[in-house]
Amino acid sequence: MNYAEKSIWITGASSGIGEALATEWARYKTVLILSGRNIEKLNAVKEKCETIGATCLVVPLDLTNAASIDDAVLKVFSVYPKIDILVNNGGISQRSFAVDTPIEIDRSIFETNFFGAITLTKKVLPSMVKNNSGHIVVISSIVGKFGFPLRTSYAATKHALQGYFESLRAELTVDNIKVTIVSPGRIHTNISVNAIDKNGRKHGVMDEAQAKGMPADICARKIIHAVKVYKKDILVGRTELIMYYIHKYLPCLYYKLAPKIKPT
Repeated sequence: MNYAEKSIWITGASSGIGEALATEWARYKTVLILSGRNIEKLNAVKEKCETIGATCLVVPLDLTNAASIDDAVLKVFSVYPKIDILVNNGGISQRSFAVDTPIEIDRSIFETNFFGAITLTKKVLPSMVKNNSGHIVVISSIVGKFGFPLRTSYAATKHALQGYFESLRAELTVDNIKVTIVSPGRIHTNISVNAIDKNGRKHGVMDEAQAKGMPADICARKIIHAVKVYKKDILVGRTELIMYYIHKYLPCLYYKLAPKIKPT
């Protein structure tokens, strides 16, 4: 795929993997639609990406609000009627035990991570089908492959994304629309700082393991390469990815190790 002048819509673009993807894709002289809730940060990302060489449009978006999604879609399509790549990156992590977490918090995590992503996808999809082209990128997580302490609902949303978008990929083959599911491990972002606790408040702490994770720019380059060569499902990370293979090939060992993993 030649990225030059391709229109790429990234949610959760104000920081972390989303910002890193925007910055790296900007080097290809792309058209970037940057979405999220923090307009000030989005504008800062826009300025940086335009300096590198991209054309950018900032579109505020709250994935938990259907009206906000509708407004964002109308604004984007009024300027760019064809979206070449949709990156469902926006989301929220969790740092709480299930027994302590009210069901309302579980639901809110699903609204952001799962229902927000599929609602936006459903809004963009008809245009991709009409154009007989498009690429949907889903930023899942390694915990979308196996369970992990303090992440019950977060892991569940990522498992749900995996199932939904694998099924969607099968449906869209005839329409020449591609789906890439990305499962990052520990990437050095503020995901743990911004994670919510049992009360729905910010965790506010950088996990020790997160701080030692793969830099976000390296993660972004791996994702962009995977999209370019069309990898359908990729893991991105370092030694923590070993747990995926243990879970897959040595499940009995995984069951012994999982309760002992330091979740922060």
